[in-house]
Amino acid sequence: MSETTHDGQVAVTAPPSPDEGLTAAELAAKYGLSVSGARPSLVEYVRQLWDRRHFILAFSRAKLTAQYSQAKLGQLWQVVTPLLNAAVYFFIFGVILEADRGMSREVYIPFLVTGVFVFTFTQSSVMAGVRAISGNLGLVRALHFPRASLPVSFSLQQLQQLLASMIVLIAVTCVFGSYPDLSWLLMFPVLALQFLFNTGLALIMARAGAKTPDLAQLMPFVMRTWMYASGVMYSIPIMLADKPQWIADVLQWNPAAIYMDLMRFALIDGYGSKNLPDHVWAAAGGWALLFAVGGFVYFWKAEERYGRG
Repeated sequence: MSETTHDGQVAVTAPPSPDEGLTAAELAAKYGLSVSGARPSLVEYVRQLWDRRHFILAFSRAKLTAQYSQAKLGQLWQVVTPLLNAAVYFFIFGVILEADRGMSREVYIPFLVTGVFVFTFTQSSVMAGVRAISGNLGLVRALHFPRASLPVSFSLQQLQQLLASMIVLIAVTCVFGSYPDLSWLLMFPVLALQFLFNTGLALIMARAGAKTPDLAQLMPFVMRTWMYASGVMYSIPIMLADKPQWIADVLQWNPAAIYMDLMRFALIDGYGSKNLPDHVWAAAGGWALLFAVGGFVYFWKAEERYGRG
């Protein structure tokens, strides 16, 4: 396009751009551009997560190996730490406060050790989850991958740690007179349901911790309160027999108590079904499904915001 100027010269002007007047969104659609780090669909996100399953497993193993790499006893601390906690709780609650009321020592000691090991599984998953994003910002900002890989990997790390500890837990139950039988097979569905619950809770805490890093400082107090309310060191129905029934019902139906009691029922001969709330398996499955699905969707909704800011 050209036009004559006032001095008789011909000036050439550029033709109008074919993109003139298009909005940014229209330009992106025209040239096939997408937002960097945009959240994929939920189905696509699940597919991406499955494609990274080898990374998730390798990352969890590496974290587990490195956890006690500076300690002389190394991986033995996976077992020694919960055992020492159980010994302290036994001295305080079993000997001094007599929280074993209604149970013989042959039942109470495996009862206590089982509670400590199983609750530690949930506690460690939550504490690892709350730091999953905020504690790995370098990795999150450097590489593109579904961020749910991190809290899932940390939950898997805690499951592997519990499985190693189960050898000691089984030995304790045998020493106090509970020997392997068919009920021990219930350990596997209990662990599977608790793992799903823990993973969902870790995903929720990972999103919350990514936005509010100070949450990591608060969670130890929350977890300690949850532990004392879940019957780790005492039998809820026996200890609260003189209190309104609804208090015992609320405490027994909380997921930590349900998974502990199911594991005790599976492993300890003297811990019968009378100690379990009604419909306990439905409750265990319901908690696992609710938190696994709800936690995953809740985490996915903020996918594009992790590592930014």
